Amino acid sequence: MASAIAGGARTSGSFTTPRARRRYLLVLGLLVVLSVVFAFGLLAWDNPMPVGSAGFWRIAQHRATSVTVMVVVAIAQATATVSFQTVTNNRIITPSIMGFESLYRVVQTSTVYLFGVAGLVAIQGVWQFGLQVVIMVALAMALYGWLLSGRYGNLHIMLLVGIIIGGGLGAISTFMQRLLTPSEFDVLAARLFGNVSNADASYLPLAIPLCLAASTLLVMRSRRLDVMALGADAARSLGLDHKRELFVVLFLVAVLMATSTALVGPMTFLGFLVATLAYQFSDTHDHRLIFPVAVLTAFTILAGAYFVMKNVFYAQGMVSILIELVGGIVFLIVILRKGRL
Repeated sequence: MASAIAGGARTSGSFTTPRARRRYLLVLGLLVVLSVVFAFGLLAWDNPMPVGSAGFWRIAQHRATSVTVMVVVAIAQATATVSFQTVTNNRIITPSIMGFESLYRVVQTSTVYLFGVAGLVAIQGVWQFGLQVVIMVALAMALYGWLLSGRYGNLHIMLLVGIIIGGGLGAISTFMQRLLTPSEFDVLAARLFGNVSNADASYLPLAIPLCLAASTLLVMRSRRLDVMALGADAARSLGLDHKRELFVVLFLVAVLMATSTALVGPMTFLGFLVATLAYQFSDTHDHRLIFPVAVLTAFTILAGAYFVMKNVFYAQGMVSILIELVGGIVFLIVILRKGRL
């Protein structure tokens, strides 16, 4: 038996072969190195002060806000998307399908439409950030409670309703945008693209605890997510309350997605891109092992794209557009390979 395992025979457990375990550790180590390199590069690159001096750390501390925002977004997007795809048993859809980003666009657009640019600037603050998060989570939970606890409770119906609501909110925001003046539209357009620069440092004392609490609870439920991945019938047969667990996971996903969207704006394909790469890199179905790879992949993509666009092309505001482009291409490739959603 030992010789068969040493020879690469398939075994039970998180990894099918010892080679898969070694590959996972290699990928994890590489992602850690890349994350550290990009994070240090964002802090130190083009820093005019000598490394280690008081002036260097003063400038690095100013830049650390952007790095912290990337860490929060990476954790939120990665854990939320992996968990959402697990409970929906679909590797294509992402939490953004539930209309969080459309709601964000409506809130921003209606503020400019009703109060103008001055009103948009005046209402910025921690209370406004918290209010957006509360509204997004409340609407999501109302949708979950209505569609999952009723007589026709069905996850697929909930997803379809989410798509319709997202499309309707998008149409409302587009209509209001048509009525704005060119100057107001320019200011609004900058906020409708996902951008690290959209985040205010004053939001972090609220965003960080929300993100850490929700993601930690999801990681602690990794074993249950492994069971949920088997399907509703298999989960029930193994003694898991599928509907209750589904509701809890969707609530935590809603908190993470609402926090990320309210912090930096919409990033539609980031979660899909990260989750797809994480499954390819980890080559396992154990969520305890998938989550770290997904988070590190998300941060590497964000920090790497931001570093390149800022220091090579001098267009850090285009990071989200680049990620959306790459994520959209990967989305099409996956659909064409699978031939179905």
